[in-house]
Amino acid sequence: MVSLGSVVRFRPFRRAAGRGGATSRPVTGTLRQVVSPVRLMSSALQLSLPSTSRRILAGPVTALAALALSAGLAAPVQAQTHPARPVAGRPPPGLPVGGLPGGGLPGGGLPGGGRPLPGLPGLPVRGLPVRGLPIGGLPGGGPPAAGRPVLLQPSGQVPARRPARGTPAFPPGTSSVEQVRQLVQCGSRMYAVGQFSQVNWHGRTFTRNNAFSFLATAPFTMSSWNPDVNGEVNSVAFSGGCGSAFLGGSFSSVHGTKAANIAKVSTSTGRVVTRFGHRADAPVLSLATSHGHLLAGGQFKTVNGSADSYLASLSPVTGKDDGFARLHISGDYGDGRTKIYNQQVSHDGRMELAEGTFTSVGGQHRQQIVMLRLTGRHVTVTDWTSPEFFSFCQPQERFWLRSAAWSPDDQTVYVATTGFRPEFGPPNSALCDAAAAFPARHMSVRHTWINYTGCDSLFSTAASSRVAFFAGHERWADNRFGCNFPGPRAVDAPGMVGLSPRDGEVVYNPTRSRGLGADDMLVTRAGLWIASDNANRSTTCGRSGGHAGICFLPFRR
Repeated sequence: MVSLGSVVRFRPFRRAAGRGGATSRPVTGTLRQVVSPVRLMSSALQLSLPSTSRRILAGPVTALAALALSAGLAAPVQAQTHPARPVAGRPPPGLPVGGLPGGGLPGGGLPGGGRPLPGLPGLPVRGLPVRGLPIGGLPGGGPPAAGRPVLLQPSGQVPARRPARGTPAFPPGTSSVEQVRQLVQCGSRMYAVGQFSQVNWHGRTFTRNNAFSFLATAPFTMSSWNPDVNGEVNSVAFSGGCGSAFLGGSFSSVHGTKAANIAKVSTSTGRVVTRFGHRADAPVLSLATSHGHLLAGGQFKTVNGSADSYLASLSPVTGKDDGFARLHISGDYGDGRTKIYNQQVSHDGRMELAEGTFTSVGGQHRQQIVMLRLTGRHVTVTDWTSPEFFSFCQPQERFWLRSAAWSPDDQTVYVATTGFRPEFGPPNSALCDAAAAFPARHMSVRHTWINYTGCDSLFSTAASSRVAFFAGHERWADNRFGCNFPGPRAVDAPGMVGLSPRDGEVVYNPTRSRGLGADDMLVTRAGLWIASDNANRSTTCGRSGGHAGICFLPFRR
């Protein structure tokens, strides 16, 4: 049985522009900078000491620096402010946009080039290991077969830093933001869904309402497929072949046929396959397929008559509940918005990760993310969890773990988070606004490494065997000691970054226009695909223009 877990993921979440969108918050006042003794201690790492001595000093020096920050040992320094669009519904960060003297790039602009410096390893978070420290460390390919869904076999290669030319793109300036929510490959074609109306390709403009397809290889030719959906499409999935596609979102009509939030459509004509049920009482946010089941996640209470709220298993033929998922999902984080937002099936098709707003899944206490077992007669909840998933970020972002990805061997889970900063405690002391790796063992686990953006959101992640990719509207990586400014030795990494699967160090940094943020990433045999938008005329990927909405970074030959 074909498993599509690797290529069907997600669904979007509306974000306001700003830190949660595309711009920074205007700040006035002063920057509180670490006092000179701490700066001198950090500088001690640069002394001409043997490498072993420097490694021995690194942990204590970093610990003292972090303690000084949390204790408020700072001297006021006049900071230059950078006016920007205000952020709706976000608390003031208390720090200005702009760098520490002599460190980083002010205002979160594009980097000026050069090789990034590695970040400081940082302090353990409440006894948890951090990037660069092991558990128990210091205290404190070829083209796919035609007509079949593409099975993801992530290559060990690293993508080029320059994108392929000629992929479809949105016009740079439109009356409203055009955005791709998800990219999926099936057979020789890529399928893009989201919220948009026009697509440019090789000088021609195509009218495509919220779904289109194109050739997966150069010259990336646009197809005639046009299901003409009258609302946002959040997710697309395939089962048993590429002759039809499942669409989930927030819409009421597909190709002129009434369809409420879910539909099955022909990939040749775009018309609705009416035998498949096409009614959900609220938006469908995520679709995934495995072992002959279509797993639909969202905000719905019922879908095609199913009583399985928020996550239902449907027959790919009729759309009716096939009885595979009986999880009784419930609970929220005080906002009344229970949902399954995103899904990722493991490469072997046996497990699934699901992210969303819930407190109980299958009778087990879970928050933010749950690992499900897809073998057997029914879906069951595994023992995999972490106390880190039960922390709270800012009240405006109670749901903060937006995306996850499996390593190619299914032994590691990578997570991408938003949330700004912890509700209680200093910035960069929990999983908020961070990239992290967790063992996939079926038990309570802790992260093996964590890499902080410094109070900027990450919305998507994907992985090959050599790089774990993360993307959002972030400005930096390795920014444990900064929040809306680059801390000591932060790495300029706007829009996306590639981290070492071993220790979370920055190993790939092509950069990308930040826009609202990259909602989806997909690794295929050929390379890395990134789904994004044209907010604020964002068009750049790998320092090359003309890639609003879609960027393809091929693996190096």
